[in-house]
Amino acid sequence: MGFLDKVKNLVSQNADKVDTAIDKVGDAVDKKTQGKYSQHVNKAQEAAKKAVDNTQAGTQQPPVPPTQQSGQPPTSPPAPPQAPTPPQS
Repeated sequence: MGFLDKVKNLVSQNADKVDTAIDKVGDAVDKKTQGKYSQHVNKAQEAAKKAVDNTQAGTQQPPVPPTQQSGQPPTSPPAPPQAPTPPQS
């Protein structure tokens, strides 16, 4: 059993404690930043709790790229630029 498997096993066995720890850490960050980043802290807490839930269920969701918001379909990359065509005389 690898290290990550052991961590996943511990998280799934102690999900309630992990959720409590996530809440406490979020509250501490909010207190230190005086609530300035509370919206971001809340999103991080939700993502962490969702990861715990997925670990409990035995499923693993791929991470969301930073340019994409959760729940949105991935965007296609922009088309490469075309070479200019020579002028016709």
